[in-house]
Amino acid sequence: MNRVAAIASRLTPTRDLFAPKIFCRSEPARDGARLITATLLTLLTSCLFTIHASAAEPQLKIQAHLQPAEGAMVGGLVELQVDVLTDTWFTRAATLPELKLDGALVTPPDGQAQHLNQTIDGQSFSGLRYSYLITPNVARSFDIPALTVSATPGQATTALSAQSQPLHFSAVQPPGFEPGETPLVASGLRFSQTVSNSATPLKIGDSITRQLILQADGALAMALPVPPLSDVAGLSRYLKTPQVMRLDDGRGNVLGGQRIDAATYRIDKPGAYALPAIEVKWWDVKAQQIRTTQVPVVTFEAVAGSAPKPVFSVTEDLKQLNHNNLHFSTRWLLWLALLAVCIGTGYWLRPALMRARRQWQARKQARRLAWEQSPDFAWQQINPQLQAHPTQLSALYLWLRRSRLGLQLVSAGPRLQGLLRGLYGRDPQTAQTLDQLRESLTTLHSQAEQKAHKPASALRPLNPVHERDFP
Repeated sequence: MNRVAAIASRLTPTRDLFAPKIFCRSEPARDGARLITATLLTLLTSCLFTIHASAAEPQLKIQAHLQPAEGAMVGGLVELQVDVLTDTWFTRAATLPELKLDGALVTPPDGQAQHLNQTIDGQSFSGLRYSYLITPNVARSFDIPALTVSATPGQATTALSAQSQPLHFSAVQPPGFEPGETPLVASGLRFSQTVSNSATPLKIGDSITRQLILQADGALAMALPVPPLSDVAGLSRYLKTPQVMRLDDGRGNVLGGQRIDAATYRIDKPGAYALPAIEVKWWDVKAQQIRTTQVPVVTFEAVAGSAPKPVFSVTEDLKQLNHNNLHFSTRWLLWLALLAVCIGTGYWLRPALMRARRQWQARKQARRLAWEQSPDFAWQQINPQLQAHPTQLSALYLWLRRSRLGLQLVSAGPRLQGLLRGLYGRDPQTAQTLDQLRESLTTLHSQAEQKAHKPASALRPLNPVHERDFP
């Protein structure tokens, strides 16, 4: 039996899938299998914890601090630095809230940021630093609330939000400035001017332009004071739009502000003039004392000159047009009115005129047709046909027909009968007969008219001639 059990134990493997070659032969072998199984379970657990840690949501941290933390002054610059950090990366820019403080001028971040790398609790974070620039206008305490910032780190399913800690600071009035006066606080100041003349020498109508350039280090451009460009008697002042801009290092770090003011003075009267000196009082942060910077007075003289002559003189143009008077001829106005009346009448009578024209053309055409169908028209064609070669007598027969004389020579008169007998008789003499016929056309016409106007007999002719017998 022991032998059979031993053989069965060799043929049946252990249930541990990770050690298929270990057989339950003895206690030492069984202990080794348990040790291998525990090791594999430990490795599997550590892998699961690693996968879980890698699948966890990324972190978003917000830190805020003031620069400088203490010693803020009215008119000075306080920088609120907001650090947006994550343990992965950012897929888009962070969304920062709006900050408003009563009694202070706040400039929000302009989109430029400084890159950061920090280690917090042994874990690496990276991110961006945004800056709010604050200039207190009154001496008091300021409370900055917690700022809620939203961002989308890499591997995050949605946008994350986090808040900064609340901050507090106090601003005091610099020494030497009256209460309510807004001082200029800077670490450095530069104040200069440029003067340009429109002509040399200056005379009435010319102008002089004064430009002031104020640059302050460590101050906002909007906090720079407006220099007084006052009026001067005898001059007309024209202020230009000021140019206000920030000074930075090109990497998002604000160094200070700049303001450019200019005014143009036009000379109205001759004489000596002086543009007064301009002074700027400011607090030097480095030296911790009041300083004063100014530009000197500008003096100049203007002489009396000829009055400015415009390029195009309206007065001269009016003089050329009949000494400042513009006359419209009455006769031309009447002609224009008459022309307008004629045009209107013609337009109104146009249908009647067109109808009358068509009727006149129809009557003219009827008269022409009647003339072409008359005996006189046929009579005018006889002589040209007799003179033509070869000679034709169609016009003569046409005249006989239209004269209602018919084709019978008996009805045409004895003279015409004799002439035609010379053409068509037994002994025709064509040339001589045609010459006599041409010479006797007038006589023949008179005889034919007398024959046509002869009173008709009451008896009907024995051989009546009908229209169908005419050619």
